[in-house]
Amino acid sequence: MFDGASLSWISFQWVTFETLAVVLSIAYLLFALKENSLCWYCAFFSTAIYVWIFGGVSLYMESLLNVYYLVMAVYGWYQWRKGGVSHQGIEISCWQLRQHGLAIASVILLSLISGYLLAHNTEARLPYLDSFTTWGAVLTTVMVARKILENWLYWVVIDAASIYLYLDRELYQTVALFVLYVILATVGYFSWRRRYLGQTSVRAENVEQVSS
Repeated sequence: MFDGASLSWISFQWVTFETLAVVLSIAYLLFALKENSLCWYCAFFSTAIYVWIFGGVSLYMESLLNVYYLVMAVYGWYQWRKGGVSHQGIEISCWQLRQHGLAIASVILLSLISGYLLAHNTEARLPYLDSFTTWGAVLTTVMVARKILENWLYWVVIDAASIYLYLDRELYQTVALFVLYVILATVGYFSWRRRYLGQTSVRAENVEQVSS
């Protein structure tokens, strides 16, 4: 049993770590908006904290997701800094409609399977929604690491669903973070779209110069 002082200290630590994770997560997103590879350092440390937080409130899929984020932070940093044919970092690109259809269908199928397993084998809260946000984020994180433009639109949907999930677990600072995420993901889409169109224009000009 914990006495009052011990419970207060545990509560203080919990709020402090959640606050730090929120700050690092916001920094990650702001750096990502600018295509700055520093975003992956922020992602690494914020997700390490969230592994502990989500495990403590029985959001097991969310906790497991953040273990995956740790690995993807390293992968994303490499792709943004050393990826591509020239090993100087990849550029923004778009997916075709067929790729989006396959990705969405895969997320739905995996969400139904893992949601069913969680509902019947654990005390997980909102297992199907938890599974959807998890598998959606797994996919979309790969899209970010590969600089796929539409990743921001996927994040808008996933983050909006996550808001309800965290409200249910009374993680209010994280709720506020995800409201901000929805806004910034919208901004991010238009920011990356401008950059993508700029890249396309430059490539077209280079082709014209070579052909002439």
